[in-house]
Amino acid sequence: MQTAGMDTPGEQAGQESFLRGVKDCLPTLLGYLSIGFAAGVVEKTAGLSIAEIALLSAVLYAGSAQFIAAGMMALNSSALSIIVTIFFVNLRHLLLSAALSPYFRHLSPFRNMLIGSLLTDETFGVAINEAASRKRISEKWMHGLNLTAYLNWIAANLAGAFLGQWISDPERFGLDFALPAMFVGLLVLTILSRKSLRRDIAVGLAAAVIAVGVSLIASPSVGVIAATLAASTFGMVVERWK
Repeated sequence: MQTAGMDTPGEQAGQESFLRGVKDCLPTLLGYLSIGFAAGVVEKTAGLSIAEIALLSAVLYAGSAQFIAAGMMALNSSALSIIVTIFFVNLRHLLLSAALSPYFRHLSPFRNMLIGSLLTDETFGVAINEAASRKRISEKWMHGLNLTAYLNWIAANLAGAFLGQWISDPERFGLDFALPAMFVGLLVLTILSRKSLRRDIAVGLAAAVIAVGVSLIASPSVGVIAATLAASTFGMVVERWK
């Protein structure tokens, strides 16, 4: 007899499958396509070849870092300065990986490395929504999510590299707005699934105020890190005092 509200083993396996991870990644693909396409255009404009753009997107795999790398290459910056700048811009990935690590602590370091090496802002947003609604994250589901995003990103970069010669101004077509719009959608879905509207909105507003305030006196990347640390601490305190 099936108990109401409980998943059967077959249903649970389906919810944790690789293919469901692929399916759950689909809503984010528009963001990857637009930003990846714009990155390919900028990299091509900076003088990189198709092979170099493919290698950069496959190895670096970071939109903001690739924009920075292309701009600094165009200015003939040193390799060391490019590496150091990209390192600090992507420090937030330490926070993203740390937030998901409790769900994969039963895995070996190598299997954790496979998950963490393909983690992005977008897949983190989808994964944390999964954790909020199901209280767990499957390794197979996470690989389906990560690999779909990874392959889509490389394809978007190559499409931008091939077609970018006819697009001189990506912002003219609103491509720069697709990524923030996608994160707003993920935030709304997460808040609705948790059913703690006032607390979540308070934490979100606190994060926005801190991010903007710190960005005015430091860099936007520092603002994101400061907002993440402060808002997560604020959320934990509110959660314990409720």
